[in-house]
Amino acid sequence: MNECYYDKRMDFFYNKTKTDTADEWTGPQLIVVLCFGTFFCLFIFISNSLVIAAVVKNKKFHFPFYYLLANLAAADFFAGIAYVFLMFNTGPVSKTLTVNRWFLRQGLLDTSLTASLVNLLVIAVERHMSIMRMKIHSNLTKKRVTFLIISIWAIAIFMGAVPTLGWNCLCDITVCSSLAPIYSRSYLVFWSVLNLVVFFIMVVVYIRIYMYVQRKTNVLSSHTSGSIGRRRTPVKLMKTVMTVLGAFVVCWTPGLVVLLLDGLNCTYCGIQNVKRWFLLLALLNSVMNPIIYSYKDDEMWATMKRMICCFSEDKGQDRRSSRIPSTVLCRSTDTSGHYIEDGIIQGTICGKGDLGDKGNS
Repeated sequence: MNECYYDKRMDFFYNKTKTDTADEWTGPQLIVVLCFGTFFCLFIFISNSLVIAAVVKNKKFHFPFYYLLANLAAADFFAGIAYVFLMFNTGPVSKTLTVNRWFLRQGLLDTSLTASLVNLLVIAVERHMSIMRMKIHSNLTKKRVTFLIISIWAIAIFMGAVPTLGWNCLCDITVCSSLAPIYSRSYLVFWSVLNLVVFFIMVVVYIRIYMYVQRKTNVLSSHTSGSIGRRRTPVKLMKTVMTVLGAFVVCWTPGLVVLLLDGLNCTYCGIQNVKRWFLLLALLNSVMNPIIYSYKDDEMWATMKRMICCFSEDKGQDRRSSRIPSTVLCRSTDTSGHYIEDGIIQGTICGKGDLGDKGNS
């Protein structure tokens, strides 16, 4: 009967797998990694919070697609938390961790990846439902979207906890991996192959949907007299989703390939030399997504800019409260459900934006 090592610290497993955690995470390299990691994490928290707030604030975003986009931003926010926890529990500190703390460290990362991946899958389904009917948004109810979001996080938490639930090498250290010293190599193969297959499926699905949209849009443009901008809206949303998916695949695929090689026990692949850089590349994905949202979606960028503007104006009011009448400068006076057009928002303050909104209603 194999002996189990639940009470051992991580130095025992690192020594068994001959994994070095000290030399590569000390001195200038450690400082550079921590500085970039800290900057990226702060940006992740602020930018993804703005995305979520924009979806909540702007009623034009109160549709299933944008609810799921906000949930993807929440997954990126959670990834930032996971990376912060990792930064304080990596390098030489790794060997001092208990088994449970190390499981928590890796479980947070696995949960954030799964949440983003499953969320992209659900967005693919939502886009398919709407695009095949040539609608901008699907007919999913808020209750169903809420159920989907809860299901996404339930799946993510479960997948992040799978090694803790038993699929590990604590009772058979001969099958331990080198990158994850208490993970079974068979689990790493399962985990990496599963994610890579899902990547491939999503890429194929989105390409097929995009080709269908382009074909239908070209046909409809010659037979309908509707707004060109309105007909192009589904295409713009698809471009946003495909850009997000492309960034996700590019940032996560190298790390998953490294895990697969480790799971296959490739001792000559030099995976220890690249693991930390591929981890930073995965972190970069959570930085890129809010930039993609704001760059690809004019309404999203306009809403985020308006919120920043209002926040700045509110701070200015606090400083000048003794000299300014008690009026709310950035209060929206729109009661008809119409919103500010993108062209009016550019270069205007919040108060002028509201006046522009009235002009468009």
